[in-house]
Amino acid sequence: MSANLVFIPFPVASHLATAVQAAKLLTDRDERLSVTVIVMKPPMDTKIASHIENSKNSRINFVELPFPESNSSELIKSRGAFLLWLIDSQKGAVRDTVARIMDGSRSNRNAAFVIDMFCTAMIDVAKELGVPTYVYFTCSAMNLQLMLHLQTLKDDLNHDLAEYEDSDFATMVPGCINPVPARVWPRPVFDKDVDFLGHIRKFRETNGIMVNTFLEFEHEVIKSLCDDEKIPPVYPVGPILQDGQKHTDQSEKKHQEIIEWLDDQPDSSVVFLCFGTGGYFSENQVKEIAVGLERSGKRFLWSLRKPPPKEKFDYAGEYENPGEVLPEGFLERTVGFGKVIGWALQMAVLAHPAVGGFVSHCGWNSILESVWYGVPIATWPLAAEQQANAFELVKEFEMAIEIKMDYKRDGNIVVGAETIENAIKQLMDPENGIRGKLTALKDKSRRSMMEGGSSYHFMKRFIDDIMNNVY
Repeated sequence: MSANLVFIPFPVASHLATAVQAAKLLTDRDERLSVTVIVMKPPMDTKIASHIENSKNSRINFVELPFPESNSSELIKSRGAFLLWLIDSQKGAVRDTVARIMDGSRSNRNAAFVIDMFCTAMIDVAKELGVPTYVYFTCSAMNLQLMLHLQTLKDDLNHDLAEYEDSDFATMVPGCINPVPARVWPRPVFDKDVDFLGHIRKFRETNGIMVNTFLEFEHEVIKSLCDDEKIPPVYPVGPILQDGQKHTDQSEKKHQEIIEWLDDQPDSSVVFLCFGTGGYFSENQVKEIAVGLERSGKRFLWSLRKPPPKEKFDYAGEYENPGEVLPEGFLERTVGFGKVIGWALQMAVLAHPAVGGFVSHCGWNSILESVWYGVPIATWPLAAEQQANAFELVKEFEMAIEIKMDYKRDGNIVVGAETIENAIKQLMDPENGIRGKLTALKDKSRRSMMEGGSSYHFMKRFIDDIMNNVY
């Protein structure tokens, strides 16, 4: 008998892309498996369309749910709260969709829901339909352990976590070497509009948690998760990397220009600055980055993005003329060794031999890509769980250069040019010791996904558990 998995990703590009890649890995590993990906489409552009179009195959089917007609969206105070409201509002539509699939096939059973970490509202739907649920956790194992630990502090030990915001409080997290300071906890922990830890609490009701990481990278914290009887089985199945988006003719032309420019640079000589789909800075901060880059004397490729309109839940955009926010004459002075661009295909750039350093917002997908290609990171986290990711790289593993680990974009903090200059020089120093660590980890990341590797093994264990539900 074949088995269908119902994937319910969070409807933003970074979450959906790796969920689809996980679905591809599963269907490639076992011909009995098929996947239905349910996509809840918000009214704003969350950059998911090209990932859907690029990922269709005979055993992965996409069902797109229309945005529900409601005025409730006007009451939502933040993008995160809005998207969580959207997911909750789609429970009925998801139930009806899955029930139709169940009625339509006697030979292909719905074996499990695989839900994004933010889609825990769907656990109730799965229970109603008598189907087990697994979480697909798109962040690090350390973040998973940190969030479960904070949920325990709140629920079992009555800590008021809001009191710790911007304080010097730190807590020992199982599997970690250093106390984790409140200043690097995921920002949603302190968001009064979102019951973030309520979602984490629901993880404990599931049948297991797939994590996009690998044993050799986060060995101690993964072991601590697996040893905790109060946590469902954990399956580290990564690194699962985002697949490339489809090009438009215009984006293909820009991409080729970037690659041709990199082709002309010496190996490991270029520092790449890229801060994700939501990565943008104030004009004052942009100028400090520019001065720091110029003073460093290092070759650079800078993905410079424009802040979205304040009244819209939107992503960073493109400058028609980047010179309007850069120091006067910067583009002319750096024409020989620097290139300012808009959006870039990050994986293709990191894979290029000319790139020797990566100034990153420390989204988990970006960290996994840097590990996969062996490119050292300078950490500049902006939002979500990125501060905790930076903490793990800098303090736990000592494999990254810190720019500012507890940076808050909404806190009127401007990192000075001298700090940026020094960090870039350290990052690009071949004697800094980091490059060797990344080279070793690069090899381990690739072996983990091969037959006999740790992630290959955990994926098999996950599939076996799924199929045991069917037979």
